[in-house]
Amino acid sequence: MGRENSMGITAKKAEDFPEWYSQAVIKSGLVDYGPVHGTTAFAPQSYALWENIQDIFNAMIKKSGHKNAYFPLLIPEGFLSKEAEHFKGFVPEIYWVTHNGSSELKERLAIRPTSETMIYYFMARWIRSWRDLPMLLNQWCNILRAEIKDTKPFVRTSEFLWQEGHTAHATDKEAEEEVMRILEYYRTIVEDYIAVPVLMGRKSELEKFAGAKYTLTIEAMMPDGKAIQMATSHHLGQNFSKPFGIKFLGQDSKEYNVWTTSWGISTRTLGALVMVHGDDKGLVIPPRIADVHVVIIPIFTKDNREEVLEFCEEIKRGIGDSCSTVLDSDENTSPGYKFNAWELKGVPLRLEAGQRDMEKHQVTLVRRDNGQKSAVDIGSIREKVAQTLDDIQKSLYSKAREGLAKSTHEADTYAKFRELAPKGGFIKAQWCGKDECELKIKEDTTATSRLIPFNEKKKGACIVCGSPTETIVYFARAY
Repeated sequence: MGRENSMGITAKKAEDFPEWYSQAVIKSGLVDYGPVHGTTAFAPQSYALWENIQDIFNAMIKKSGHKNAYFPLLIPEGFLSKEAEHFKGFVPEIYWVTHNGSSELKERLAIRPTSETMIYYFMARWIRSWRDLPMLLNQWCNILRAEIKDTKPFVRTSEFLWQEGHTAHATDKEAEEEVMRILEYYRTIVEDYIAVPVLMGRKSELEKFAGAKYTLTIEAMMPDGKAIQMATSHHLGQNFSKPFGIKFLGQDSKEYNVWTTSWGISTRTLGALVMVHGDDKGLVIPPRIADVHVVIIPIFTKDNREEVLEFCEEIKRGIGDSCSTVLDSDENTSPGYKFNAWELKGVPLRLEAGQRDMEKHQVTLVRRDNGQKSAVDIGSIREKVAQTLDDIQKSLYSKAREGLAKSTHEADTYAKFRELAPKGGFIKAQWCGKDECELKIKEDTTATSRLIPFNEKKKGACIVCGSPTETIVYFARAY
């Protein structure tokens, strides 16, 4: 009993969300804290989830002609300064390499905070004519950005994992189509696989990526009322191609600068998964992203151990390769301990089998999302498992969608906005587009503009200055 208590989560999600989250990611075995501030180790379970995201996204981008590559980690300071706005935006977060062994370098090297400048150095070498376009590249890598305070595993750390796509196009229109295509890929991953609903739209000028023409984003709301930017897709225009000299010879024999895009999704998505779906027992992993879908727990005595284990093996064979199944035959822990341990890890489905189940040729099926139990004849176990996993996936998304709706509010006056802001959630409001009004909201409430939704306009007045506007913005406090 003592072992089970020490293993389980002691904080309540509804009462102490930060402590609950910290315990959930540590005690479930997803991560462990590193010796350097702001760093964590990804344990096999969390890295397996990240690999599943990689597989899903790779299939998408390879189908549309993108290719994976890898580029150097160290970036000369001169590269960053070629695009002044980009450089200025990242200076506070950059880790610098100043020595090569015991020798001081003549030029500092940045450990990549993002790879636009490095990749565009190579694009300038590789692109010569219209035949080389579009160039559609992606890399999976780690990123370092100094996080001095408010670190949180997955959500805000100094080192994290992501993919960053970088493309070059002959026309502005092709680049626009690319950023929208990728944004839809991201929406599909986050909503259809991770089961977290999102809002889609465009960032304001103040919130866009440093150096971008514009930034598109998908944003999710967490149970504590804070928003998370789940992924972004940036149209960079020719802001990088001109300083880096990325030119091509057109079919008309004239020279042009390319139009570039960049886009990324990171391990921050795993943090959102934990926060949105987890409960006081631990993680709840959506089946479509899970590494283990089913765990079979045998319930035996010394007298019937072999017989029950063989029955469980029969159940496992019945499920087949339709999903990933683990048979937990450890004799050193009780069934109750195993129930708690696998619930903590968030495995979607648990099957319990003992003497009575064996006699009835059935198994007890237990859903992780709602704890619902049912008896299933093992002759139909494969179909029942597949159906239940699909039901769990849909149920998790539906529940999260309801949460998003409940945490989205509308303010038609600034007084109403200021009243809503401390309560958390998205606040939908009218905005004139002026930086000063956006900055005032941030200064007064700490809420920032998260996105300007696509194809959603309404005649009204800016809640700050009263100027006529049709622009709608979703504001929120954010991670």
